[in-house]
Amino acid sequence: MTDTTSKTPSRRRQRFPEISTRAWEHPADRSALVALRKLTGFDDVLKKLAGLVSERSIRLMFLATAVKTSERQFPELNEMVRDAAYVLDLEKVPDLYVSQDPTVNAYCIGIDTPIIVVTSGLVELLDEEELRSVIGHEVGHAMSGHAVYRTMLLILTNIAARIAWVPLGNLAIMAIVTALKEWFRKAELSCDRAGLLAGQDLQASMRALMKLAGGHNLAEMNVDAFLEQAEEYEKAGDLRDGVLKLLQVLPQSHPFAVVRVAKLKKWAESEEYRSIQAGAYPRRSDDADTSVGEQWKAAADHYTSSVKESKDPLMGLIRDVAGGAATVGGKLRDTFTGATRTNGSSTPRDED
Repeated sequence: MTDTTSKTPSRRRQRFPEISTRAWEHPADRSALVALRKLTGFDDVLKKLAGLVSERSIRLMFLATAVKTSERQFPELNEMVRDAAYVLDLEKVPDLYVSQDPTVNAYCIGIDTPIIVVTSGLVELLDEEELRSVIGHEVGHAMSGHAVYRTMLLILTNIAARIAWVPLGNLAIMAIVTALKEWFRKAELSCDRAGLLAGQDLQASMRALMKLAGGHNLAEMNVDAFLEQAEEYEKAGDLRDGVLKLLQVLPQSHPFAVVRVAKLKKWAESEEYRSIQAGAYPRRSDDADTSVGEQWKAAADHYTSSVKESKDPLMGLIRDVAGGAATVGGKLRDTFTGATRTNGSSTPRDED
């Protein structure tokens, strides 16, 4: 890793001295991270569990098979990672590698000394400002220590595969894996925010996510239309669509692109984002005093608020359950039998 103390960004951007990762972390992500950071010796235990997963081995592999950016190799990308580290006040810049791979991808790996890898497919797909947001996203992963999640997922998924023949044991492990994937999806939302803070170009951040869904032909796409598509996905037709969405998202480690765009735009318009821009953000000096209980409460409040505000029919049903609505059973029956309800009674729906 390289010292950035004397470096300045390639273009004028607001810098956030001493900013804590808590400033951009999603409440559900932040609560888990704060709890993990409070566990003395957790990193040591995790490294022992990881066994043969060696950061030294990973680093040597990329050093041998990819291109390490510098002033002489991919200099523009090299400046982008330095800029992101400068803006987010990260003293040491993670090494950045470009890997020959047509798959569009970027990732941050390593717990002690994180490295960032971007594929050639990603570099060819995105323009300068879009790449800046993605690299800022990965710097956010490095600063938050999200490699812990990834390592835990790898370990537990491997364990689940080995004990698949033990019904209850496998179910227990898979339940934890499902929870970790939910955290990891929230970690991606966190780092979309970090990418926005690093690049400070909302349109570029949204375009990058849109290109992940639709490819390089930007002339055929429109961010506003993509946001309308996100709104359509959120409303999701009826209860059956809500159930299908839930089943589709549970195996995923990343939120869907339309969801990420909508969430990022909402955060960019929030009071929280405006406060960060005004310099009123959490500082690293206060990280040690952060209350785990308060962070869990914030996460619970977020989920409660999400259910209340959601336009998804399934979330509407959950609101009804929480409110003790007597018509829940009728709604479920009518939805799956094709009946319609009129003044509390149900009648069969004619089929076309």
